Amino acid sequence: MRNFTRIKPPKPVKNLLLVLLPFCCILSASAQTSDEHALQALIQDSFDHIWSELDAEKIPDYYLPDFLLLEHGEVWDNAFIATYFEGARTRSQRPIRTNRFEFIRTDVQGDMAWIAYHNYADFALEGQETRKAYWLESAVALKTPQGWKLKMLHSTRGKVD
Repeated sequence: MRNFTRIKPPKPVKNLLLVLLPFCCILSASAQTSDEHALQALIQDSFDHIWSELDAEKIPDYYLPDFLLLEHGEVWDNAFIATYFEGARTRSQRPIRTNRFEFIRTDVQGDMAWIAYHNYADFALEGQETRKAYWLESAVALKTPQGWKLKMLHSTRGKVD
């Protein structure tokens, strides 16, 4: 039977490890926070640029080619959204949509993330509020070479107070 003895690292190495460990933890937390902010900005910006502006040309900036929106029992893909916008843009009076989000949770696992949030929209025509809307939503995003993009949104209508 062999007798193994534990080799102790020299003091300078041990001290260096003690200094580097908290630094590594801070870097890891910072990367997580950075991704969380980027994902929350992705949600805000995608709604501001796509849904408020009804701009189908911006879809590739935020949605992956195989993106799906599960909207109140319906399945919408990028082509369906673009067609929907064509009809919506033909209205003579188009309300201005303002979006606001309250994020519940943002969970990043490597190059994939999911986000749960409350989505509030206010609609106004000629400066007068015409309608409020609320949805409880979740999203799945993938990190691409161009940054985070949405793969799926799931939307459930809620009651507006």
